[in-house]
Amino acid sequence: MQIIRDFQFVEPENRGASVAIGNFDGVHLGHRSVIEMARNVAPDAPLGVLTFEPHPREFFAPDAPPFRLMRGNARAHRLEKLGVQKLYELPFNAGLAGLTPKEFAQNVICNGLGLSHVVVGADFCFGKARSGTAADLVKFGQEMDFGVTIAPLKERSENVVSSTAIREALSDGRPRDAAAMLGHWHRIEGEVIGGEQRGRELGFPTANMSIEGLHPPRFGVYAVLVDVLGGPHQGSYCGAASVGTRPMFKGEIPNIETYLFDFSGDLYGATLSVALVEYLRPEMTFDGLDNLIARMNDDCAQAQDILAAL
Repeated sequence: MQIIRDFQFVEPENRGASVAIGNFDGVHLGHRSVIEMARNVAPDAPLGVLTFEPHPREFFAPDAPPFRLMRGNARAHRLEKLGVQKLYELPFNAGLAGLTPKEFAQNVICNGLGLSHVVVGADFCFGKARSGTAADLVKFGQEMDFGVTIAPLKERSENVVSSTAIREALSDGRPRDAAAMLGHWHRIEGEVIGGEQRGRELGFPTANMSIEGLHPPRFGVYAVLVDVLGGPHQGSYCGAASVGTRPMFKGEIPNIETYLFDFSGDLYGATLSVALVEYLRPEMTFDGLDNLIARMNDDCAQAQDILAAL
């Protein structure tokens, strides 16, 4: 998959794609249906996605609580798995935000990227102050000679699939419900960073990752599936992970600490993709380290049983 980050200097081979447009946070079933429409409506054109980084909501409200389900790299990995060939990941800045709907259609879609067809959801808004609608895009497509398809909102069990509903499921500790809307496990992806090595001292060495900028799932312990995405330990593993602030040790900054079953090796600097499968329990404090270790053993045994049944 090629990633194109500039709409003004696009090589000829990167023009003419059939593209789904949106933020695609989580790449859920609704997003996938839009991408499939872009694939099917122009099967001879390269399949593309047009999205933005940072998320426009981050640009307009940088101090708002974290809300993203995935970072840009994780989104790109997921889109590549769906067969997307061209990812147009445009920097969202004041210049782009200031374009009127017609300027966006003319300068970005038509002249800049030279797209042959675009697919958007029925609730799609674009341009300055989100003043353009999907119907406006149809009109601009007719004027500027690019095709437009409007995808209906994806529904599941009488409810619309949305990033908001997925966030609510994760906040409630319902990762399986989130996965049903996503079409895949919710994953936290990032680089393993140094920690305080308390897990190693307790007999449970963990891979620590930041969740900064991401919507935090319910704090507590989870059964997880783990992909190590590169390096000498590349592969898939089962494990248990703790998400939160580590109240037993008076932590303050939330993170995720993952213990891989039957694993030995150094993961510092590696990129992990940790899938939340089932919520086991909330964060707790314990009367002494022995009680903590006993509970961690129980957590791991429960996680192994859950993962073995998948």
